[in-house]
Amino acid sequence: MHRTFTVGLIQAAVEADATANVRAAVAHVREAAARGAQIVCLQELFNSLYFCKAQKGERFDLAEPIPGPATDIMRALARELSVVLIVPLFERQAAGVYRNSAAIIDADGTMLGVYRKMHIPDDPLFYEKYYFTPGDATQDERGTTPGAANGFRVWETRYARIGVLICWDQWYPEAARITSLLGADILFYPTAIGWHPSEKQEFGPAQVEAWRTVQRGHAIANGIYVAATNRVGHEPEPGTDGLEFFGHSFVSDPFGRVIADAGTSPEILIAQCDTAVLEDTRRNWPFLRDRRIDAYGPILQRCLG
Repeated sequence: MHRTFTVGLIQAAVEADATANVRAAVAHVREAAARGAQIVCLQELFNSLYFCKAQKGERFDLAEPIPGPATDIMRALARELSVVLIVPLFERQAAGVYRNSAAIIDADGTMLGVYRKMHIPDDPLFYEKYYFTPGDATQDERGTTPGAANGFRVWETRYARIGVLICWDQWYPEAARITSLLGADILFYPTAIGWHPSEKQEFGPAQVEAWRTVQRGHAIANGIYVAATNRVGHEPEPGTDGLEFFGHSFVSDPFGRVIADAGTSPEILIAQCDTAVLEDTRRNWPFLRDRRIDAYGPILQRCLG
């Protein structure tokens, strides 16, 4: 069925005060909705500094349950503005089980479910394996898993069928392919990616281009819209140079054309999407039709060499 929908991406800098970050996010969502956004995506771990720059046990105290304080505020906001919200935050699922998650809230305030980041990195200043249990089964409030496959998930919202993946997931074609096959109209990638300041001069432009290129590739290979929203600003960490989050949030259409993009400052991106473009692209580039699903068994092996 042909339909159009408008997305809003919130590219923001954050501070140490979680309450202030939530308050700022509410204002940003209101602005995006006033500019016509129907589906609004916040950035990864939206209500805190990126705490994974060091392994410190007390930082687990930043986590909260879903539903919880932040999602309660966002559910009321979604209901008031009639917008779909993607709310990524540090989730305390149970004692000792913490996730890098995104709550999916429909335009009437209903909590549709939670996506939990599947791929967890472990690199200098990105020590996420210390904090996060990787995603597995994704359940909605009724404990069922419609439209799900091995932790990947698509939600039927008021305005579009959306898939959500988080940051490090964006480098994996398997995640994009499975979520696309589940029927998504658009893939959202809330993100916290940045430069090591000492590497920025030599590698900075290439790192940004690689990040954008791989996601545009997912859009092309799957004939789907892709929307990536990143944070901005330098965030310090004692004993290190900290991280400089580089922004450059963008929306790509199913042909790989960038239809909205941001720089390195706080910004709210608005882009209109049309499922007719998705349909036309897949008719002319029928990559999903021509897949050799009988030949892909070896991809389940970690190494074939």
